[in-house]
Amino acid sequence: MRKILITGGAGFIGSNLCEALLEAGDSVVCLDNFSTGHVENILPLFSRYPDTFKLVVGDIRSLDDCRKAVDGAEYVLHEAALGSVPRSIKDPVTTNDVNIGGFLNMLVASREAGVKRFIFAASSSTYGDSPSLPKVEDVIGKPLSPYAITKYVDELYADVFARSYGTEYIGLRYFNVFGRRQDPEGAYAAVIPLFVKRYIRHESPNINGDGEYSRDFTYIDNVIQINLLALSTTNLGAVNQIYNTAHGERTTLNQLSAYLRDLLAEYDPAIAAIQPTRGPERAGDIPHSLASIDKAKKMLGYSPAYNVKEGLREAIKWYWKNLK
Repeated sequence: MRKILITGGAGFIGSNLCEALLEAGDSVVCLDNFSTGHVENILPLFSRYPDTFKLVVGDIRSLDDCRKAVDGAEYVLHEAALGSVPRSIKDPVTTNDVNIGGFLNMLVASREAGVKRFIFAASSSTYGDSPSLPKVEDVIGKPLSPYAITKYVDELYADVFARSYGTEYIGLRYFNVFGRRQDPEGAYAAVIPLFVKRYIRHESPNINGDGEYSRDFTYIDNVIQINLLALSTTNLGAVNQIYNTAHGERTTLNQLSAYLRDLLAEYDPAIAAIQPTRGPERAGDIPHSLASIDKAKKMLGYSPAYNVKEGLREAIKWYWKNLK
């Protein structure tokens, strides 16, 4: 039984990781301040795993909270962050405090606690204005938003700690993750749950720009897989590295909207007639995002099981049940 701390464990990705690791027989501590996570995401885990699941309510901006949560942990999965490019443009100070200050606190607390490996959620936003496709880990451009800056600084801090203190890390650059428990509410909801919510309500989803911006949408179970591989790898060459976490498939917003409409129309035929509206392009958005996952395949044995259509079909089962 491994002892694992998951920061942001009540969030979308974090709660799925908590569940997967508990199912695997690990002992899990969840650290969350519920600023974006929801207690409902983890409530079932208390009764299902009363001896191996623990919640610490705290904020990664507090070094004391980080020290309390990491005490006794062998591994850390650092998922806590303040996401959203538009939110970072509106409030860069808070984004910086959480994503850089909080990240540094967790690195310090993990080093002090003798954590074996620190695995963290990096971001595809780090590629910035680099025009090259597919995105390869060692070729990046200039960041296009405060959020992107914070996630790149996290990678630099992890590398410095490895060089200075011998800390072992793996960074996972997530590409537009979607799936069960992703929150459709709020001003900064991700595009897939937001579109789904509007279709279910017989409202038109709004597409920014001409809809030809593209993303490498990545189903949550692929993300769980690579985190488990990052935890368990014994390949010394695989640690202290950054990996793209994606499927390696490019989907435009126009295609995404059509996929979602067609899948949801299987539940409610009236949805088939709904057409999206158009809005202005969002500041800070990368035009196109497509990952090379060759490095993760070679070094970690990553083999994503769900392409975008398969993932959307699974996600919509959950959304139809929980949003309707």
